[in-house]
Amino acid sequence: MSDTPASVRPTPSSSLLANLRTELMRKLPFSHMAPAHVDQFIAGSAQAYFAPDEVVLEPASGPVPALYCIRSGSVTGRRGVADLSGPIEYVAGDLFPVGAVLGQRAVSATYTANEDTFCLVLPADAMQALAAVSPRFADFLNHRVMQFLELSRRAVQAAVSSHTLAEQSLEARLDTLARKSPLACAADTPLSQALAAMHDRRVGSVLVTDAAGAPHGILTRHDILGRVTLPQRALSTPIADVMSTPIHSLTTAHTLQDAALLMSRHGVRHVPVTEGGVLVNIVSERDLFALQRLSLKQLSTQIRAAHEVQALPPLAGQIRRFAANLLGQGVQARQLTELISHLNDVLTERLVQLVAERHGLDLSRACWLAFGSEGRSEQTVATDQDNGLIFDSDDAERDRPAWLAFARVVNEALDSCGYPLCKGLVMAGNPACCLTPAEWRQRFADWIERGAPEDLLNASIYFDLRPLVGHQALAAPLREMLVREAARVPRFLKQMADNSLRQRAPLNWRGAIDTRDVGGRAAFDLKLQGTALFVDAARLFALAHGVPALGTRDRLEAVGPLMRVAAAESEAWISGFEYLQMLRLQVQIGEAAGAIASPDGNPNLIDVDTLNDIDHRMLKETCRVARRLQQRLELDYQR
Repeated sequence: MSDTPASVRPTPSSSLLANLRTELMRKLPFSHMAPAHVDQFIAGSAQAYFAPDEVVLEPASGPVPALYCIRSGSVTGRRGVADLSGPIEYVAGDLFPVGAVLGQRAVSATYTANEDTFCLVLPADAMQALAAVSPRFADFLNHRVMQFLELSRRAVQAAVSSHTLAEQSLEARLDTLARKSPLACAADTPLSQALAAMHDRRVGSVLVTDAAGAPHGILTRHDILGRVTLPQRALSTPIADVMSTPIHSLTTAHTLQDAALLMSRHGVRHVPVTEGGVLVNIVSERDLFALQRLSLKQLSTQIRAAHEVQALPPLAGQIRRFAANLLGQGVQARQLTELISHLNDVLTERLVQLVAERHGLDLSRACWLAFGSEGRSEQTVATDQDNGLIFDSDDAERDRPAWLAFARVVNEALDSCGYPLCKGLVMAGNPACCLTPAEWRQRFADWIERGAPEDLLNASIYFDLRPLVGHQALAAPLREMLVREAARVPRFLKQMADNSLRQRAPLNWRGAIDTRDVGGRAAFDLKLQGTALFVDAARLFALAHGVPALGTRDRLEAVGPLMRVAAAESEAWISGFEYLQMLRLQVQIGEAAGAIASPDGNPNLIDVDTLNDIDHRMLKETCRVARRLQQRLELDYQR
């Protein structure tokens, strides 16, 4: 090896091999590798010692000849005082510099030992040989952040619930389900024949298909009483006369998540699945949530059936319990926040309808708007209100008092349901958030054309607006205006970037996670120091490139190709954001050992010192990803 470290010891003797293997297998990626492959890593490595402040690697050393694994101590990599990305700290269990070894290039930073540090040094050719036989090792090298995320998710699942995970995740495509040969018949089939087939097959529904095999209607056991028995229909009646139509169907390319939301939105229990327009399967709620233990449709149906406002707070509590159940069953962050947001939408919609009826207001003349995390469909369990109202009127000052009175009642009712009043007063009951279409357009135009930095800091939450209840077409021009106008005003984009960079990625001067003391604990704010960094960047990128998507993941996926970002980089953005969302859910549901009860009621604080090895390393990786993301903001919008 060129540039051999100061004190390189030979490969450990066979008598020490077992102890060294045990030590390594407490860390990633070794904990998920076969013991024989861990032994291969050890056998191919030499041990090196570095004194405090000793240089381990530097750009002048040339192409990196080996991979370093820290046994004890720590190393910090610094690129120089003019570099924007900041230092990187590696601690016990870390492998570095992965990118330089894989790329057969020199490092771009100078790596220095912070204290007495011992490393295992694996030559590059031995690393490649190990990667060729160990898929776990190869995957870790190539997809470091994604591997951490998956392992962290598994740890969350094990900690939250002792129940086994359902075989299918909600992200799985419908073509992964076992095909059932769904019962189907032609439109002219007599009821007697269709009912007999249902009885013989012991199924609760029969689909009606056309000559090409496409689903056209459905008759379920639930329909028979109201459509056949009570009307005393003759059993010779064609099934087409009593079937439900049109029918809601999905393709095999859709996911279980799509099926769950479709069932909830339309109040159905069965969804036909097609491929090339032809019926190939049918998915039921029982398929999605084993034995109805997780009934999304049941909960949304109860909310929609509420006849008074007082019935909604207990149902809001059920939403939070439902979220905890899903977290324990392994549902991932994106799916879980989407489901929470969907149920919160259903509750808000019913609440707005009930209050509007009580106040004698016509919702066809107004629309309830969702902002912030609700607008992005990214709500976690602990979420406050961010909403507004747009109302149609030829005399705003005459009509506004009635709409304001209505909105304040809705805001107070949402507060009683566990969605606290917004401290920043971004609520429909605030006159500044209860406007006509023209007033809203003027407000948005002022922000884009003339807004001061402080104005935009407070206004950014409005740029995630989504119409929720009422006459949704009233809000369409606002969304179109944002997508059309924001990109053409460089000053607006620069001010948005300035605001996004007020909160820097939380890494200290050594490259370690930056925390603050809260009651003697090392506190990290998973929202302010975490998800908000990704949300702000994704929002700015979307506005700058005219992307209409609202969700942070959707925005990052859409802008990556437009910005010519390498797929691995944009995937790391998304993985980092979703990891932080999962950790927030853990803290808020009360399943994180390190959750901190903040004096100010902040539900997003976690004690970094209590994190397990996987989560601690994933959190640090995510902070590094956030720092690189902010560096891109600086280079693109602050020049």
